[in-house]
Amino acid sequence: MQRDKIINPEMARNICQLSMEINRQIGLLVHRSGKVESIIVGDYSRIVIPRLGHVRSSGGRLKGLRLIHTHLAGEDISDEDLMDLLFLRLDLLSVLKMTEDGLPEQLYTAHLLPAVKDGRNWIFLDPVHPANQFESAEELILAVERDFAAQHRAKSVDSKEDRAILISVSTESRLRAEESLAELAELSRSDNVKVLDTVLQRRRKVNPRLILGKGKLAEIMIRALQLDANLLIFNQELNPSQIRSITEFTELRVIDRTQLILDIFAHRAMSREGKLQVEMAQLKYMLPRLSSRDDSLSRLTGGIGARGPGETKLEIDRRRINDRLARLAKELKNVSRERYRRRAKRRKRDLPVISLVGYTNAGKSTLLNTLTNSSIVAENKLFATLDPTSRRLRFPKEIEVIITDTVGFIRDLPAELLKAFMATLEELQEADLLVHVIDVSNPLYQDQVQVVENLLEELELGSIPCLKLYNKADLLQDSTVADGLLRKNELLVSCFEPETLKTFLIKAETLIGKVAGINCQGRR
Repeated sequence: MQRDKIINPEMARNICQLSMEINRQIGLLVHRSGKVESIIVGDYSRIVIPRLGHVRSSGGRLKGLRLIHTHLAGEDISDEDLMDLLFLRLDLLSVLKMTEDGLPEQLYTAHLLPAVKDGRNWIFLDPVHPANQFESAEELILAVERDFAAQHRAKSVDSKEDRAILISVSTESRLRAEESLAELAELSRSDNVKVLDTVLQRRRKVNPRLILGKGKLAEIMIRALQLDANLLIFNQELNPSQIRSITEFTELRVIDRTQLILDIFAHRAMSREGKLQVEMAQLKYMLPRLSSRDDSLSRLTGGIGARGPGETKLEIDRRRINDRLARLAKELKNVSRERYRRRAKRRKRDLPVISLVGYTNAGKSTLLNTLTNSSIVAENKLFATLDPTSRRLRFPKEIEVIITDTVGFIRDLPAELLKAFMATLEELQEADLLVHVIDVSNPLYQDQVQVVENLLEELELGSIPCLKLYNKADLLQDSTVADGLLRKNELLVSCFEPETLKTFLIKAETLIGKVAGINCQGRR
């Protein structure tokens, strides 16, 4: 194979003649060095390219292989050929059309483009007879790679930084689908992931294997190539076979919303209990996915089972994970007992408890800071607070209470994560009053209210008195929303403006006084 030609003319003639004799397409996968990596024999109308797992592309770069194969019926480069070009990120894709005598007629070639041109991510070169190739294949491929590199010259790509394309395939209304995708973007930001692009596809029925169609997945692949993306984040929970299929097609790391939330929790958990709970949730998530590709799990902790084991090792790792889960459950039980003893001491002092609940990033930590002059970490990020924090608060009428900040809720909170954090949420069982903090500036705040109320019911907390506090009034754009809430005598506040909290303090003090009085009688 000559390095300066797409295919050696003599080689082209030989595979055309052989292809005619056996009446099957023949393909060559050729390395940039000119070495033939694989010879593929198909049927009359197509070839099937084997998995190229041993040939790794670098980041978003091309694969380093070109494909040349025969077409027996004189057909042009097909859509299937272009899918191979896209999915495999080939340097070049060439088709040899043949004469009736089995000789090479013309060589048709296509390569990828760093940007969409005329609605396409690829370009066709002028057809040429193999004997009349004047352009150097090596120079052509290097020029294509330079064009891709030129798109990213202004970007400094940190190899440790995750650069993601967010994908949502939804059967919901456009408004809800867009809001959910926006929430995924906020989750990504909370996990220090750089969001390069978002893809929203609404379908009546989700593709059970790849979530979305091959055509859309091909578009995403080429977009990842153009943007130097190294991660795909799906808004829907993926099963192990879906993660495996998408990873094999794209050769990019693939995670879902649940995995992203687990990763945030792994970074943010500070207490011993929080870390134990996160590890338990991660292991339970990982257990059925051990057979998936190792790079699809690389955002999880680097613990047991995250290395893509073989079949024998797989069973060993499963046993180890189950053993580890049993130890974690035992440790959590001990921690839970210690928390119970602390709560018992608090009950002996007859201090009423107020627990702040609400959707994540509703402003619970900021409220706690404002009420108690504390400096708890309060960021404009989802799940900025994971570990419960308690402070004392003295009301104007000298009633003293314990006020507790808790982890925020979120739509479709992973079931295993909710179970793992039951020990933390046991804090809510001891509350005399729940304060439901609501981000009224969010257009879908009513949906978020419903999510929180459903979770409170699921946690059997519906019997505890609950006071709704509509926060972030300073960010509210629609005055009709504020007017409607005020007409209903709802509490509309801004945690950054303490004067707006006066009515809330009076109402909360009245409620806690009634509840605490009943409790004190009961304790006597």
